[in-house]
Amino acid sequence: MKLHQKLIAVLALLPGLAFANEAGFALDRAPETTSVASLQNGAKLFVNYCLNCHSANAMRYNRLRDLGLTEDQIKNNLLFSADKVGAMMTVAIKPEDAKAWFGAVPPDLSVIARAKASGAGSGADYLYTYLRTFYKDDARPTGWNNMVLPNAAMPHALWQLQGVQTAKFEEVADPHEPGKKIHKFVGFEQVTPGQMNKAEYDAAVGDLVAYLNWMAEPAQNTRKKLGAIVVLFLAAFAFLAWRLNESYWKEVK
Repeated sequence: MKLHQKLIAVLALLPGLAFANEAGFALDRAPETTSVASLQNGAKLFVNYCLNCHSANAMRYNRLRDLGLTEDQIKNNLLFSADKVGAMMTVAIKPEDAKAWFGAVPPDLSVIARAKASGAGSGADYLYTYLRTFYKDDARPTGWNNMVLPNAAMPHALWQLQGVQTAKFEEVADPHEPGKKIHKFVGFEQVTPGQMNKAEYDAAVGDLVAYLNWMAEPAQNTRKKLGAIVVLFLAAFAFLAWRLNESYWKEVK
């Protein structure tokens, strides 16, 4: 499948995102970090937990050198689904197998942080909240459900890190229809501890989301730095032009 077709497939998920946000679940603000250590940890989490099912066909492994990694580090620690460091981040799973197992083909994650942006929050906020609100639901085929995207086809890939939690609901009066009861989410209950405590898991998800945001536009930090330089240059040029204009009219007067 060509890249633009993959992007269209990802963007096609946006109506589901809008529905989830309209359902009333508030998005948590994702940590804003551009530290190399965080991005490197996010890349490690992405390769180990996401790249098993999701591809990132717009990204090459050797682009991770921009995060301070050497080719040997990439090859020895992160290159699991390809033979060459210059290869694209693809997956071995066949689309027909993925559809049979999950009910839908996992979308390409190259620009997922941009595709999930909406009026309710940034794509980073969506992903950060989504990856932290999975809960055990035996009624679902995968055994998992999600507060941000109810009835999501994706299982909880990071459950070993977070552990197993269940969602608690209580019946309350529907404010829109008198006499009707609705289920209101009141919190999570930890059933089985994970390899990380809550603070560690939230930090790990923050690193992963930061990497996904970086992967959507690896040159964004360079672009922002160049933008600042251009603004400073234009400001200095405007000052010189103003002083030259003052000097010129002074002589005319």
